[in-house]
Amino acid sequence: MFLPLSKVTEVAKEMVQELRDAGDLETESPYEVQLDLEAVLRQYLRTEQEITTQARDTLASRGLAPTEYGRIVKNLSDQRGVKVGEDAMDYVLDQLAEMLLNSAHVEELYVEDHELRRRLRIPLRKHANQAPDLDRAVRKQMKHVEEGGALWEIEYRRMLDEIRRRRGM
Repeated sequence: MFLPLSKVTEVAKEMVQELRDAGDLETESPYEVQLDLEAVLRQYLRTEQEITTQARDTLASRGLAPTEYGRIVKNLSDQRGVKVGEDAMDYVLDQLAEMLLNSAHVEELYVEDHELRRRLRIPLRKHANQAPDLDRAVRKQMKHVEEGGALWEIEYRRMLDEIRRRRGM
């Protein structure tokens, strides 16, 4: 999921605000709810990074072809019970909704599950869609690699991490 770690606080704050503005969330401590949402997002990003790193290490240690990268990531994510790639957004939304339903800081939720996920998706998608700037920067740096192969995926992720690090994301 293309969500910079630096945007997690902003996304969580907007999620709480979205729910409160719609009258769907009753809480005495919105900041604590925000921290709960941040914790879920940070944990997912940390897990996703660990899976990516472990997949790269596995490729290197076993001497596997770069075309095996996707399969290794899928296996590692399945072992951890986490969704990555295209399924990441829905997985994270499920985790966020579950946290809100079980949070000690939420007095009441006046919204059905599907509507809750829709409201949470708005700020998440807004900030995740800021990734085209990053994508353009990465692609500009990767003209030497043919797009579409496993090597492309590995180099793309490496370059993305490097650009994020340089930009303080």
